[in-house]
Amino acid sequence: MQLTQYTDYSLRVLLYLGLFPERRCTITEIADAYLINRNHLVKVVHNLSLDGWITTTRGKSGGMVLAFRPEQINIGSVIQRTEPHMNLLECFDHECNTCPITSACILKHGLYKARKAFTDVLCSYTLADVLVQPESLIALLDSTRSSATTQAIVTTAD
Repeated sequence: MQLTQYTDYSLRVLLYLGLFPERRCTITEIADAYLINRNHLVKVVHNLSLDGWITTTRGKSGGMVLAFRPEQINIGSVIQRTEPHMNLLECFDHECNTCPITSACILKHGLYKARKAFTDVLCSYTLADVLVQPESLIALLDSTRSSATTQAIVTTAD
């Protein structure tokens, strides 16, 4: 099962905010930390705010923070919100299904069970569970940022 890039980025934003609870973080800062396009995060952050996961403040001293403590943010709930349909196959989508064997197919029942098991496992984790080694995560983000800066300097010098 593969989650969408949108869900991946949503989880990354929440994780980043959980690493720095003492201050407001910006979209640019998070994009730079993960080496992803800032424009991709704008929609993600907007929807995380609309869904109530984060609180945003506009302006010069603006930014975003988690709306809840990390132990109150359930990973499975976030994924269910960012992947509302999670259609593994065409037959999962009743409106678009054109498969002629759907009514007799046994495979879809197994896939429904697999999807439920996947979701159930993710529902057993909170953001706090993912943040158990914050120093390691911050060090990795810092080293990624440093590598990107060094590479940009070398590329510019060539």
